Amino acid sequence: MRIIRFAPFLLSWCTIFADEPPRASSQIEGLATLPDRTEELVTALETANGSLNLTAGNYRITRPLEIRLHQKRRTHIRSSDGPVTIIMDGPGPAFRILGSHEGTASPHTFEPATWNESFALIEGIEILGNHPEADGIELIRCVQPTISRVAIRWCRHAVRIAERNRNVLISDVHLYENSGVGIFLDDVNLHQINISNSHISYNREGGIVVRDGNVRNLQIANCDIEGNMPGDDTPTTAANVLIDISKAATSPQISIAEIAITGCTIQHSSNYGGSKYDEVAPGGANIRILGNKETLIDSVTIHGNVVSDTSVLVEVQHAMDVNFTGNAFFAPNPDFFHVKDSERVILNGNTFNPRQFERPGRIEFIRSRQCIMTANTLRGLATTDHAILISQCKDMSMTNNLISESSGGIRVENSTGIRVKDWTVSNMLRETPFLILDEESEVIE
Repeated sequence: MRIIRFAPFLLSWCTIFADEPPRASSQIEGLATLPDRTEELVTALETANGSLNLTAGNYRITRPLEIRLHQKRRTHIRSSDGPVTIIMDGPGPAFRILGSHEGTASPHTFEPATWNESFALIEGIEILGNHPEADGIELIRCVQPTISRVAIRWCRHAVRIAERNRNVLISDVHLYENSGVGIFLDDVNLHQINISNSHISYNREGGIVVRDGNVRNLQIANCDIEGNMPGDDTPTTAANVLIDISKAATSPQISIAEIAITGCTIQHSSNYGGSKYDEVAPGGANIRILGNKETLIDSVTIHGNVVSDTSVLVEVQHAMDVNFTGNAFFAPNPDFFHVKDSERVILNGNTFNPRQFERPGRIEFIRSRQCIMTANTLRGLATTDHAILISQCKDMSMTNNLISESSGGIRVENSTGIRVKDWTVSNMLRETPFLILDEESEVIE
C-alpha cells in the first residue's frame, strides 16, 4: 500500500507510507525490484514545503531528492514511527540540501532568508547505495545543517560537504562499508564543523577526508574510526583521517587550520589483517596531515586517542604547530611517525609500543625544525637501524623520554642545534651506541 497524506498537526510535513520491507540476507535482496518512489517523494517534498515525515519501511529512489532551501525554507527529514531505509538506485546523493548562504559564520553576514532556511535536519534514517555512483547526503551552502542518528552503507561517499557551509553538526552516525569516503569535505569553504560520537569504518577511500578548500574549526571527538582504506593488497594513500592540500594550486583561498582530534579510537587495517598482514592496505595511515610548500596546515591538536595498526600510524608533511599529547600508539607496520618539512611539531606524553608485534616502530623527523619530543615512553622497537631519526633538521629538543627493550636509539644526520638530554635507556637488545651522529651534525647533551 502506498498512500500520501498530510499529518494533521503539522501542515509543513508530509507522511509517506512505505512498501513492506523485503527480507534480507547479508545485503538486501532484490533492491532493484522495489517500485521507484522518486516521483512520489518529490511530490511530497513540494507539497510539504521541503520536509519529509516517513513511515517505517523501504523507499527506492533513482535520482537525488534535491531540497532548495531558499525556495522551501528549512527542512526536516526523519522517520515518523520506525526504521526507514532509503535505497539510492541511481547516481548522485540520495539527499542534496542546497542553501543560499554566501557569508561567514558572523551574524552580520547573514541575509534574512538564510536564517529562515537554517538548521536543516536529517535524523533517524538509513541510506543504502545500489549504484556505483550513489552517495548518501550532500550539503551545499547550508547553515547549521545537522545529521544525527543516520546510517549510510554501500554508497560511494556517505556524506559530502561542498562549496560553502557553516556550523555543521554530525553526530551519532554509522558510516560503514562505502566505496569512497565516510565524511568528505570536498574543496569546501567551511568554518565550524563538529563530528562526534560516531562509527566511521571500512570506507575504502578514507574515513574523514578534508581535501583542499578553506577549513577552520574542525573538531573530531569520541569517534571510532577504523579500516578506512582497502581491505586487500591494493597500494593506497588513504587514511582514517586525511587532511590534504598537498596537490592544491597556490591560492589564498586554500588554507586549513584549527583542528582538534580528541578521544577517538583510530586504527586498522594491517597487523590485524590475518597471516598476510603485510599485504593489507600497504601505504595506509591513521592520520595524514599534508600541506604544501606554500601553504602549511597549522594549529592542530591531537589528544587522548588510541592509534594503531596501519603501515605508518601518523604522517605529517608541510605543517606547523601540531601537538600530539597523551595518545597511545601501538602496532605500527612498520613505523610510528613520519614528520617531514614541518615546524613546531610536538610529541608529548605519548606511549609507543608495538605490543604483541615485532615491528621497527621508527619515528622520523626529516627537514624539520623547532620540534619537541618529551616525556614519551618507547618500548620494544625492533629496528635494525634507528628508533628515532633526525635528518636535515635544526633546533630540535629531544628530552626526558624513556626507551626500553629496543634495538636502536637516536641517529642524527646533517642536523644542528639538536638537544638530546635526560633519556632513560633500559634493557636495550643490542650493544650499539644509543646516540649516533655524523660529522655534519651538532648535538647538545
